[in-house]
Amino acid sequence: MADRNTLLKKIGEISFTLDDLRLFLDTHPLDENAMKLYQQNMLQRKELLKQYADDFEPLTTDCICLESNGSQNTCTRYPGQKHWTWSDGPAPWDLAANEAAVIKGGA
Repeated sequence: MADRNTLLKKIGEISFTLDDLRLFLDTHPLDENAMKLYQQNMLQRKELLKQYADDFEPLTTDCICLESNGSQNTCTRYPGQKHWTWSDGPAPWDLAANEAAVIKGGA
Protein backbone atom coordinates (compact mmCIF):
# COMPACT_ATOMS: atom_id res chain seq x y z
CA MET A 1 0.00 0.00 0.00
CA ALA A 2 1.36 3.41 -0.97
CA ASP A 3 1.36 6.44 1.31
CA ARG A 4 -1.89 8.46 1.09
CA ASN A 5 -0.16 11.85 0.81
CA THR A 6 2.32 10.61 -1.80
CA LEU A 7 -0.50 9.29 -3.97
CA LEU A 8 -2.51 12.51 -3.59
CA LYS A 9 0.56 14.52 -4.61
CA LYS A 10 1.11 12.35 -7.70
CA ILE A 11 -2.57 12.60 -8.66
CA GLY A 12 -2.47 16.38 -8.23
CA GLU A 13 0.67 16.71 -10.34
CA ILE A 14 -0.63 14.57 -13.18
CA SER A 15 -4.01 16.33 -13.07
CA PHE A 16 -2.21 19.67 -13.45
CA THR A 17 -0.25 18.28 -16.40
CA LEU A 18 -3.48 17.13 -18.05
CA ASP A 19 -5.08 20.55 -17.53
CA ASP A 20 -2.05 22.18 -19.14
CA LEU A 21 -2.13 19.77 -22.08
CA ARG A 22 -5.87 20.39 -22.58
CA LEU A 23 -5.25 24.13 -22.78
CA PHE A 24 -2.42 23.58 -25.25
CA LEU A 25 -4.53 21.26 -27.39
CA ASP A 26 -7.33 23.85 -27.47
CA THR A 27 -4.97 26.09 -29.45
CA HIS A 28 -2.96 23.34 -31.21
CA PRO A 29 -5.56 20.66 -32.03
CA LEU A 30 -3.36 18.88 -34.60
CA ASP A 31 -0.27 18.48 -32.43
CA GLU A 32 0.30 14.71 -32.42
CA ASN A 33 2.97 14.81 -29.71
CA ALA A 34 0.67 16.68 -27.35
CA MET A 35 -2.16 14.23 -28.06
CA LYS A 36 0.16 11.32 -27.34
CA LEU A 37 1.33 12.92 -24.09
CA TYR A 38 -2.27 13.59 -23.10
CA GLN A 39 -3.23 9.96 -23.68
CA GLN A 40 -0.23 8.65 -21.71
CA ASN A 41 -0.91 10.97 -18.80
CA MET A 42 -4.63 10.19 -18.80
CA LEU A 43 -3.89 6.47 -18.52
CA GLN A 44 -1.40 7.09 -15.72
CA ARG A 45 -3.94 9.27 -13.86
CA LYS A 46 -6.57 6.53 -14.14
CA GLU A 47 -4.11 4.01 -12.69
CA LEU A 48 -3.25 6.34 -9.80
CA LEU A 49 -6.93 6.99 -9.08
CA LYS A 50 -7.61 3.25 -9.06
CA GLN A 51 -4.67 2.62 -6.75
CA TYR A 52 -5.89 5.35 -4.37
CA ALA A 53 -9.44 3.95 -4.41
CA ASP A 54 -8.15 0.42 -3.77
CA ASP A 55 -5.89 1.51 -0.89
CA PHE A 56 -8.06 4.19 0.71
CA GLU A 57 -11.35 5.49 -0.74
CA PRO A 58 -12.56 6.75 -4.13
CA LEU A 59 -11.55 10.30 -5.06
CA THR A 60 -14.07 10.53 -7.88
CA THR A 61 -17.36 8.79 -8.54
CA ASP A 62 -15.65 7.06 -11.48
CA CYS A 63 -13.57 5.14 -8.92
CA ILE A 64 -16.50 3.54 -7.10
CA CYS A 65 -16.50 -0.20 -7.72
CA LEU A 66 -19.26 -2.13 -5.98
CA GLU A 67 -17.72 -5.47 -6.95
CA SER A 68 -14.36 -4.95 -5.23
CA ASN A 69 -15.11 -2.74 -2.25
CA GLY A 70 -15.26 -5.47 0.39
CA SER A 71 -11.54 -5.24 1.08
CA GLN A 72 -10.33 -5.50 4.65
CA ASN A 73 -7.38 -3.21 3.82
CA THR A 74 -9.27 -0.05 2.95
CA CYS A 75 -9.93 2.89 5.22
CA THR A 76 -13.65 2.23 5.45
CA ARG A 77 -16.56 2.34 7.86
CA TYR A 78 -17.64 -1.12 6.70
CA PRO A 79 -14.56 -3.35 6.33
CA GLY A 80 -15.23 -6.58 4.50
CA GLN A 81 -18.77 -5.59 3.49
CA LYS A 82 -20.13 -4.63 0.09
CA HIS A 83 -21.29 -1.01 0.37
CA TRP A 84 -21.44 2.40 -1.31
CA THR A 85 -17.84 3.56 -0.89
CA TRP A 86 -18.24 7.23 -1.81
CA SER A 87 -18.57 8.21 1.85
CA ASP A 88 -15.57 6.17 3.03
CA GLY A 89 -12.62 7.94 4.55
CA PRO A 90 -11.90 11.63 4.90
CA ALA A 91 -12.04 14.03 1.97
CA PRO A 92 -8.53 14.81 0.66
CA TRP A 93 -8.91 18.50 1.57
CA ASP A 94 -9.90 17.69 5.20
CA LEU A 95 -6.39 17.93 6.63
CA ALA A 96 -7.34 17.28 10.25
CA ALA A 97 -9.30 14.13 9.39
CA ASN A 98 -6.48 12.86 7.15
CA GLU A 99 -3.92 13.40 9.90
CA ALA A 100 -6.18 11.48 12.29
CA ALA A 101 -6.48 8.63 9.75
CA VAL A 102 -2.69 8.44 9.50
CA ILE A 103 -2.34 8.40 13.29
CA LYS A 104 -4.93 5.61 13.60
CA GLY A 105 -3.06 3.59 10.98
CA GLY A 106 -5.61 4.07 8.20
CA ALA A 107 -3.04 5.36 5.75
